[in-house]
Amino acid sequence: MLEEEPSREHLLLEIERLRQQVEDLKEEKADLEILLETTAEHSDTIETELRYRALEAVREGEIKLAKFLEAIPIGVAVLDARGRPYYVNHAGKQLFGKGVLPLNAVEDLSESYQIYIAGTDTIYPYENLPIVRALRGESAKSDDLEIHQPDKKVSVEILGTPIFDEGGKVAFAIAVFQDITERKQSEAERHLKLNKSLESLAAELDLTDAYGRFVPHQFLHLLGYESIIDVNLGDQVQQEMSVLFADIRDFTALSETLTPEENFKFINAYLSRMEPAITSNNGFIDKYIGDAIMALFSDCADDAVKAGIAMLNTLTNYNEHRQKVGYIPIQIGIGINSGSLMLGTVGGKSRMDSTVISDAVNLASRIEGLTKDYGVPLLISQQTLERLRNPADYAIRIVDKVQVKGKSQYVVVYEVFDADPPEIRSAKLANLPVYTEAMLLCDRKEFREAGKLFEECLRKNPSDPVARIYLKRCRDWRSLLKGI
Repeated sequence: MLEEEPSREHLLLEIERLRQQVEDLKEEKADLEILLETTAEHSDTIETELRYRALEAVREGEIKLAKFLEAIPIGVAVLDARGRPYYVNHAGKQLFGKGVLPLNAVEDLSESYQIYIAGTDTIYPYENLPIVRALRGESAKSDDLEIHQPDKKVSVEILGTPIFDEGGKVAFAIAVFQDITERKQSEAERHLKLNKSLESLAAELDLTDAYGRFVPHQFLHLLGYESIIDVNLGDQVQQEMSVLFADIRDFTALSETLTPEENFKFINAYLSRMEPAITSNNGFIDKYIGDAIMALFSDCADDAVKAGIAMLNTLTNYNEHRQKVGYIPIQIGIGINSGSLMLGTVGGKSRMDSTVISDAVNLASRIEGLTKDYGVPLLISQQTLERLRNPADYAIRIVDKVQVKGKSQYVVVYEVFDADPPEIRSAKLANLPVYTEAMLLCDRKEFREAGKLFEECLRKNPSDPVARIYLKRCRDWRSLLKGI
């Protein structure tokens, strides 16, 4: 039968026993020194005898401790306060293939004793060695080390603990280590058996529904697959789609007032309400980015716009609920853009993910950011507007021609205000002819007349943030032209 490996508790007991023996030696030495001091007035003969007896007692204690350390089947190594090897017992020499080495610095420890990160050819960072951490006053454990001997590699587990002097400073660092090669091999075999069992189970069960919560079914279908099992790294397809980005306004400030548990509950409460607005309009959520949502729509731009409107209507109901239970309402911004993009899988051998790569995606994110600047919840691009089957079905008005970050050309963005409160929506629709004419006058640089029309819009709808922005612009532009 194989000898049972010492447990972690046993190792800790051994370390404590070693530490206690060191402390006992210190106490015995201190008692003898006191005895020497009290007999200092006696003759030289007595003093010599006492010193001899003290040295013999200390030497006898050291011999007992050394015999014990040499007899145990667990490796023991000791560093002095400067990080230099002080002692390695017999079991340690067998594991390391060498004993005490005359090192100049603790930085040389891993390389001199050929200590590597397990399963690699990378020297183990000396500062992470448990015995080096013990020099810093820490107790530490690691089982990801591997000692490379000329003819074999040995997996080891190391426990490091500091030994303090009377002043509270680290006098020594002790490491207890053992060969865990067989344990690692057994674990690897168990993992292999488990993986085979899982592969067998996956072959018998259809995991697509379960994985659909992580990788949307629509994404698989666009790649031409029915099951996640068939997907390979690097699969890709080009597709004409609309991209929707939604983000909570001032989420960072809000999250700082919540505990981590409350943050997760809030995010899940919000996201679970937004998801149906997307899926019911033929879209799917590509990913969650913290509190942000990125959704894709492959059929037509109308689906994306309708989803944005539905999300804002859902938010209104959610805010009513939040106010009833004593929470402050939240606001979101939504940006939508349409264009050609690439869907596919990226990653590595052990971890891959679905993703979308396109300038159209980046622009949708930039447009969402513009909702903060203009104080409106939903903006769409010119490309999305052009792809709507009947733009007249929606309450839409132009907002600006802007140059967003990362784009050399200007982008025209429009506000969709179908989800505004009824009185605000009605006021914007009533002002739409005047508002549109004012925007045309701005484009022709007729700022005086444009400003008058924006003032008219604000008299009928004082809460219109876009009209207020343009009224200020008209006044600033007029002042600038006068200065010229």
